[in-house]
Parts: sequence; C-alpha cells; structure tokens
Amino acid sequence: MEIAALTGVVIIGRNEGERLRRCLLSVVGQLGHVVYADSGSTDGSVDLAHAMGAAVVVLDTSSPFTAARGRNAGFARLMKIVPGAEYVQFIDGDCELMAGWLEAGIEFLQSHAQHAVVCGRLRERYPEVSMYNRLCDIEWNGPVGDVEACGGIFMIRAKAFAQIGGMDSAIAAGEEPEMCLRLRRKDWLIARVDREMAWHDVNMTRFSQWWKRAVRSGQGSKDVYARTGGQAFAAQVKRTRLWTIGWMLALLSVLGMEPIIDGWIYKLAVLAVVALYPLQMLRIAARMYRKGLGLSESLIYGSLMMISKWAELYGHFSHHFSFKNRKIK
Repeated sequence: MEIAALTGVVIIGRNEGERLRRCLLSVVGQLGHVVYADSGSTDGSVDLAHAMGAAVVVLDTSSPFTAARGRNAGFARLMKIVPGAEYVQFIDGDCELMAGWLEAGIEFLQSHAQHAVVCGRLRERYPEVSMYNRLCDIEWNGPVGDVEACGGIFMIRAKAFAQIGGMDSAIAAGEEPEMCLRLRRKDWLIARVDREMAWHDVNMTRFSQWWKRAVRSGQGSKDVYARTGGQAFAAQVKRTRLWTIGWMLALLSVLGMEPIIDGWIYKLAVLAVVALYPLQMLRIAARMYRKGLGLSESLIYGSLMMISKWAELYGHFSHHFSFKNRKIK
C-alpha cells in the first residue's frame, strides 16, 4: 500500500515564517494528507499553509494555546479527511522532515506490533550559530532503543493515539512524556531508532531566550510531575530542588554553625559547600568532553546546566501559583 494511503502528517505552529515553508515543502511533496494546526499566527502562516495544499485548523481563543491542543486538533481533522490512516507523523513548524523518514518509520511500526511510537535522530540546523543552538543539538541526541518518552517530533499509530484520547491539551510543556506514560500503561512501547528524522531550527541566540526556555522546562516538568503523581520527571524535579533549595539550605546550615565551630574548620566547611557547585559544573563538563565536545564548549555546557537549575526552580514556583494540578486517570 502507498505511504499516502497509510500516513498523515500533522504540523503545529505559530508565526514560524520561512521555517513553516520549509516544513511544508518537506512533507507536502511526499503525502497527500497534511494538516496544519495554527495557534494564533499573525504572519500569514495560515494563508501560506492553504496555498501549499495543507488542510488548516485555526485554534480559537476559548482556551490557552498549547502544542498538545494543536496536535489534538490536527489529528481530529486528519481523521475526518483520512479515517483509514494507520500512522500519523507529528512535526513542529520550525522543523523539516528528512527524506526517507516516513518510509523508515512505517517500516519500523509494521514490523514491531507492540510499539505505538517511533522517532529518529533530530538535528539542530545551525548548531554553530550559538552555544544555545549547540546545547539543543546535544539535547536532541538521545539514546536509541526502547525509551520512556519521545520528543515532539514522532510517528504514532493512529489507533494508539485515539485509544488514550490524544494528548492532554492543558499541559503547556512536557506533554509528550505524559502521553507516553499513558501509552506505556496500556502496554505500548516507544522506540528511538538510529535514523535521521528531521532538522530543527530553534534560532536561539540570546541568554534571555535560553533562560525563558529553561523556566518553561521547569514549569512543564513540575506540572507533569504533579499530574502523574511523580511517575514522570521525578529525577529532573529532584535534581532541580537538590541543586537549588538543597544547596542553599546546606550553605545556610554551615554558615549558622560559626559560633560553635573552630575558625579553620568553619572556613573549610563553608568552602566545601560552596565548592560543590563549580565541582558539579566541572563534572558535567568532563562527561561532555569525554563524549567529544570541545573543552570550551564542555565548560560552557556544564556552567549553563547548573545555572538552568535556578530557572527551572523559578518555573516550579510559577507552576505552583499558575496551574491547577490534577492527576491523570
């Protein structure tokens, strides 16, 4: 059976401009069924998608825009257009699908009946432009094999997506791990294969952009952690708290012991606690250096990873005051 009869593509985006054009070009030529779900674009994205042959869903403002809401709306429209579609490729408007990936994804799912989701290698398009782009490129390069969760670019069996009711539209970030948790509860598996899947263009050149992304990551991880009763993002949430709240409490405890500890012992204890941070930065940098990252990049990476803990903590607090937690069923 032809790929077009088996598969549909759902693209989500908002004000992606030329990046959306590249995304559409990478899929419209391969498939007859492409749906673009738009979250309030003002740059002509809707008209562009129409002109390039995609079916378009424009999300209204009745509820907050989220990637999960866009994917659910796109999936619903796709199922009306192609009710017999077996596989759905989700992709963001700032990405470009690589030639041959759709065939590879379908081939994998056809030969692995227990797998609901397959994803491949996601590459950052311009990692040399900024360290932040480079960090994202490193982040995308996850392990291959059966994994607990996929990222936002993945192929899924339509019946599996429908079985769990799609994504949770209320989740602003971290919606894929939450979805994958519910899939695994239904005895489905998720795989990442060693095959090029897509280019990503994060276009991150400023510290403020990176900080905002880290805050959003903190919000998402804390949100999903609360919704799942700690079954998702547990390690990430605990690391963030350990290296922010835990480290500060340890430092304050040592500082408060000055009246009862000898001078040189007190100074040594304070130094030991303070040194934990740079030592952890160096530990992370050493790990990345062993993986082949340059020395200066490794040091920057280690530093930014530790600084990001404070942005994530801020995200935890903003989640606490801005979101209403609920556990998934």
